[in-house]
Order: sequence, then structure tokens, then C-alpha cells
Amino acid sequence: MVSPVQVPPPRYRRSLSGPVVLIALGVLFLLGTMGVLDWRHLGHWFANYWPLLLIVWGVLKLVEYQQAQRQGTRASGIGAGGVFLVIFIIIFGLIATHASRFHWEQLRDQIDIGDDGDSFFGSKYNFDDQLTQTFPAGGTLRINDTRGAVNVIASQDDQIHVVVHKRISAESQTEADKWNAGTKPQLTVSGNVVTLNANNQGAGDHWVAEDLDISVPRKAAVVASTRYGDVSITGREGNLEITSQHGDVNTTDINGKVSLNLDHSSARISQIASDVSITGRANDVSVEDVKGAAHLDGEFMESVKLAKISQPVTFKSSRTNMDFSRLDGDLDLDSGDLQASDLIGPLRLNTRSKDIRLTGVSGDVRMEDENGSVELRMNKLGSMQVENHKGDIQLYLPDKAGFQLDAHARNGEIETDFDQLKIDNSNDQAIATGTVGGGGPHVVVSNEHGTIEIRKASAAPEPPTPPKAPKAPRAPAAPKAPQVTEN
Repeated sequence: MVSPVQVPPPRYRRSLSGPVVLIALGVLFLLGTMGVLDWRHLGHWFANYWPLLLIVWGVLKLVEYQQAQRQGTRASGIGAGGVFLVIFIIIFGLIATHASRFHWEQLRDQIDIGDDGDSFFGSKYNFDDQLTQTFPAGGTLRINDTRGAVNVIASQDDQIHVVVHKRISAESQTEADKWNAGTKPQLTVSGNVVTLNANNQGAGDHWVAEDLDISVPRKAAVVASTRYGDVSITGREGNLEITSQHGDVNTTDINGKVSLNLDHSSARISQIASDVSITGRANDVSVEDVKGAAHLDGEFMESVKLAKISQPVTFKSSRTNMDFSRLDGDLDLDSGDLQASDLIGPLRLNTRSKDIRLTGVSGDVRMEDENGSVELRMNKLGSMQVENHKGDIQLYLPDKAGFQLDAHARNGEIETDFDQLKIDNSNDQAIATGTVGGGGPHVVVSNEHGTIEIRKASAAPEPPTPPKAPKAPRAPAAPKAPQVTEN
């Protein structure tokens, strides 16, 4: 009997797609290390065209499969190494794509690169320049500086003087010189408006920061706009308008109106003879010694400090609405607390999740709070309406004041130092009513899930004073110091 002929199994055909892709990547990286290709251009190419590697690989695998079919052999699969390479290309390709679309300019603007030496974004090159121009009488100065600090002071003549300190991040001196030539500041005059343009974008999308030291006649009005950089303006008779992003604004000794539009910026405002207006999204704000009114409208992420505001104050945010007639003392507002002293009403306050402590208040009061305690010490009593939810209320009224009281506390009790008031704490809702000192302003107090205390001002505890520091013991005699040498 003749045994059947054994047919050998079809041979696998080795794949060339993996080696081809590796060779292509190796050639590209070799050209990058040899300086033939710029790494930034190479990275840009990979971030945008890495799917071509997968397409080339797929085409090669398809060609190999068709050749294997014609030759009667079995086409090789991807294999573990091929799977790993595909995953590697996809992961790093996606990372490179997202990285190329990220706003690196904004990140670079917020990193302190330093004035000397190399940085992750290239070396730093410094350039200085000066500009001088006759300034029209009664004119307005407009300043545009995308990146860099702006400092404005009063000049001693009728001219505008500008000193420019420029910093450029570049790969070489030749490149920096080229960008410096393309970013010369521009000073133009149109009628009584003088425009100073730092021209940061004159060289395209390159990192150019220009600090401007400006001297301009004191009577000139100033309109300044910056994106990344601090602004300092002092000694102005005219109005002041500032738009600032990602910087600190400092103004003092201004006789005109001050208007700020902030975006992730902080502000220090003092010695203003007219009104102050602050809008936008600010970090921390300090306003002091204002002869006019103060208007704050926006979101304030850190703290707001006010002091000595001679005319009405208006404050609006997503959590707090407040207005009053004058501030002889100071006010400190942050995310969880509101404290003020010597505040003149009528006061209107609507807020939540804040502990409120106001001392030396005069005039009418209308206040609403929740999830916080309220302590209110009246200096001169007016009509009052105080409401709170989930927090205690303490009112300190002048000892000899005359008033009419209506107080209600749900799930809480009422206490008082005034004997003329009638209190009923027998039910879930405590009630206090009565007339003190022959009557006077109407005081209405309501609370839910908290107590109400109506106290005499003389019973108010004094604010705690910091303890005196103990006298430090006399230090023993120091041993003779050894000879110091430099390392």
C-alpha cells in the first residue's frame, strides 16, 4: 500500500512593514540629531502627520498579504512587537498632537524665565530703546503692551519720554536681532491722542517682552491695555483707564476717575480724588483713601480690602450684593468672612456662607445671610431688618436707644439685655416684641436654625488684644567665631 504524500504546510512570509516603519523613524531622528532637520519642525511634523505611519504600515501589510496569496504562502500577522509599535505610535502621536495645540505662549508668559542664561524656551537676549515726542496739551495717552510691565510717571516738560527694556527668547543672537528689528515700539499722534504700541507681535508668534518706563505730562489722561505684565501709574490729573490680564495694577495720586477692567489680575488703588470703578475677574483688590464713590462689579477670587471711601460704595458679585453711603473705617471681604468698621448707612447687604462682623454702623440696615453668623454693633440706630438662616445673630444696640422690636427665631432661642422686651421661648418659634425707650426705629429680626441676641452696646466684649510678648532671656556670650573662608 502506497502511503499518501505529505504536503508541507504553507510557509510564513516574514513581514517588512515593521522594519520599514522603524527605518523611517530612525532616519528622521538621525537627521534631527545631525542638525539637518530642526527639532521643532520635526516635532510639528510628527504631531500633525503621525497617522501616515499607520497608513504606510497598513498598505505594506496589504501588499504582503496579496503576494502571499499569489505564492500560496501564509501572510505573517502583526505579532507582539508590531502591536507594541502600533500602540507606541498612537499614544505618542496623540500626546504630540495635543501638545502642539496647547497654548505654550500663555504657559511661557507665566513662567519666570529670568533675564540671563538659557531657558527651556531658548536663550534670553536684552535690547534697550528710547522714544521722545512732543505731547499735545490736554491730550490722551493710549498704551498697548501685550507682554511686559508698564510704568507711568509725571514728566517735567511737555514731552513724552519712553525708555524700552526689551527681552527676546530666541535660539541665537542673529534670530534675536531679526525679531528685535521687527518689534520696534511705535509712537503715533492723531489729533490730541498719542498712541504708544509696544508692537510685541511685530515678529509673529515669538516671545518678546517689552517693559515701558513712560514720563508724560501730569494733566494727560491715560488709557493702558496689557495682557501679561504689571502696571504702575502715579501722579495723574486726568482720568485713568486700565485693562489688565495676568498682572498687578498699582495706581496712586490720581485726581481724575480711575476705571479698571481686570482679568486674573490684582489691584492696589490709593489716594484717588474722584470715583473708582473695578470690573471683571480679579484676584485680590485693595482700595484706600478715595474722595469719590467706589463701584466694584465682578468676581473677586481672593480678598477685597476697602478703607476711607468718602462717597457711596457698591459691590456686586455672584455671592454678595452690598451698598452703603460711606466708609470711614475699613472693610475686609474674602470667601468666608466680611468685617467692617465705621460704616455709614443706609446699608444693604445680601450674601451667603459668610460670617459677618460689622462694628460702628450708623443708619438704616437691611441684611440677609445664610450659613454664617452675624454680629452687628450699631453706633447710631436706624430702621433695621436682619434675616439669617443656619447661623446665630448678635445685635448690640446703644444702651439708651429707643426702638420697636419684632424678632422671630425658628428652632432657636432669643435673649436680650433690655427688660422692656417680652420674650416667649416656649415653642419651636421664639418671639420677642416690645418698645424700648419710648419707641423709635423699627427693628425686625428673623432667624431659622439659630439664636438671636439683642444686647446693649455696653455689654459688647472688647476685641481681644494680642498678648505681650515675653521678654526674651539674655543670650549667653557667643564663642569666638572661627575664621570664615569662601568655598
